[in-house]
Amino acid sequence: MRVQKLSLLAVVAVAGLSLTACSGSDNGSSDKSGSSTPSQSAASEGSGSQDSGSQGTGGSGASSGKGTAAGTGQSGTGGGGTAVGGGAGACKTSWLAFSTSGAMAEGELIVNLKNTGSAACTLKGFPGADLKSKDGTLSAKRSTVAPVAVSVKPGEETRFTLHYPRNTSGGSGETFTSLIVTPPNETHSHSLPVTINVPVTDGTGSAITVDPVSTGK
Repeated sequence: MRVQKLSLLAVVAVAGLSLTACSGSDNGSSDKSGSSTPSQSAASEGSGSQDSGSQGTGGSGASSGKGTAAGTGQSGTGGGGTAVGGGAGACKTSWLAFSTSGAMAEGELIVNLKNTGSAACTLKGFPGADLKSKDGTLSAKRSTVAPVAVSVKPGEETRFTLHYPRNTSGGSGETFTSLIVTPPNETHSHSLPVTINVPVTDGTGSAITVDPVSTGK
């Protein structure tokens, strides 16, 4: 019964999330990635799906959504990097090192994106954020936070925040063990190890949301 509920929630979440993106152009780039620890990244995943659904990552029906660019550039800074209105090319997945860190509030996970390339690049919009468990994959919905454009210099990082309901139901809930991230304007994904436990109740899927890049704490 728990598996059937999760499948229903996944359908609701995917239906409510229409993530679109276009693949960034291939420029001369550094192709590095972080290490595979709970706070550092594993090797980059393969190419994401061209649909707003997600790409199978093999084995468990896992999938990854596409990052979606949206909104307009604003002045100031947010979540690391420097907010800009344009200029540098879009950051490619292969130029970024991914890691996670705890947020000040419970029910939040911060995902850090570090530019390991040799030139500044720009990120703007919502990333694809798919949570994978043994029972399937659930895509996070976009929050109401307005996106901004951020230029990330070599060696600098920016971030985004994933929000999810804590499991206070007293039951075992559903535990997600992987987070598949697709940066804005990219179709290539990266998988991070996580441990996120949520209750299996009606409305859980819509309660898992993701903020735009550069708006994290």
